[in-house]
Amino acid sequence: MNDIYNYILHFLLYGNDEAAQHVGYTADKSEWSKYKVVVIPSGHFGKDWVLPDMNSPHAQKLEGHDTWIIDIDIIYNTLFFISRAEELTNKERDEHGRFAARFSILGQHNRLLIPLADEYGRLLVKLLELPVISPEFSRICLTHDTDALTQYRSLRGTLGGLRRGEFRQTARAWQDLTFDPVYTFPWLVKQDAAIENAQSFYFIKLTGGKGFDSPQYGFRNSDYQAFRRLLLDSGAVMGLHSSYYGKLPAAVPAASGIDIRFHRSHYLRCSIEQMQRLCEAGITDDFTMGFADMAGFRLQTSRPVRWINPETMQLTQLTLHPLTVMDGTLSQANYMNLNEDEAYFLCQRLFDKVRQNNGELCLLWHNTSVTGEGSNLPASTRSYHRSLYPKLLSLLQ
Repeated sequence: MNDIYNYILHFLLYGNDEAAQHVGYTADKSEWSKYKVVVIPSGHFGKDWVLPDMNSPHAQKLEGHDTWIIDIDIIYNTLFFISRAEELTNKERDEHGRFAARFSILGQHNRLLIPLADEYGRLLVKLLELPVISPEFSRICLTHDTDALTQYRSLRGTLGGLRRGEFRQTARAWQDLTFDPVYTFPWLVKQDAAIENAQSFYFIKLTGGKGFDSPQYGFRNSDYQAFRRLLLDSGAVMGLHSSYYGKLPAAVPAASGIDIRFHRSHYLRCSIEQMQRLCEAGITDDFTMGFADMAGFRLQTSRPVRWINPETMQLTQLTLHPLTVMDGTLSQANYMNLNEDEAYFLCQRLFDKVRQNNGELCLLWHNTSVTGEGSNLPASTRSYHRSLYPKLLSLLQ
């Protein structure tokens, strides 16, 4: 457990090794005066897990000393969130087998909009009289899940278009790839390029194309290779979008261009067991960690953090990148069902929290949510996202 305690403490202190030496984690009162700050361990997730503000009465001076005593076990509470330990005891799942926000104490207590672990870190920084955390994004990740490459430019897509009487749209799509309403990647690349110091990620499906994994696109056809060249020219990273059914590919075709180190689960489905499989497969960075049904801080941090397996209590080499917000979470009727203005102001609030904590901003916008004229996708997927996305990016400039 010492490696986990040391990691969490260093994480809360933004990697400040010297400052970590001045923090004690002990209930032994005879030891308290040796430290500038003492956290009293409880060994369990306490009822006082909500830290009201930076002037919380939970931090008090040790009488006759300059030592601050924190009587909330912020080390264990942080472990509880970043390891996803709650999912071991709460077995509720939604129709896709996901642990949803509405099942979590975070959703039930309306605590998703404030990254509590980052607040713990800011409290330690304040009590240790360290320099104030720089209010800026440490990194901006603009991510896109490529669930479908085109709408009409496949045999199934063509037959579907003709059956619906969409002759003009089908013919235009076959005339030019960029006329296909789902092939919005040039538009996304252009939007993302306007943000300096941002990194774009496109997660590519490598599945059997059955059921919820449908459709699968061929990696050797000209459309996919044009898409790949576009991304390579833009400097985007192509990561793995694993199967809805939790399967990881035995091999990655060279023609796909996928960098196996980077991963996101399809439909944001990810269990503790699958996380362990990611570690064993050599995946180093996962971008799944957000609730589909509610935007906010699922891990209670805005910063990348190494995953701790709550079953084995092993500190792994897998880094979790918290997902700040996904497009469909905002607009879909079965999720937050916000209009465009409501979605904009919610995102602005989340962005401010990430910036305040020197966190990593991670957005997920699908190419199918910013479709062009002629798309027959449901309105719930198209919605207002082609309008909203540039507005949100303007907040980052």
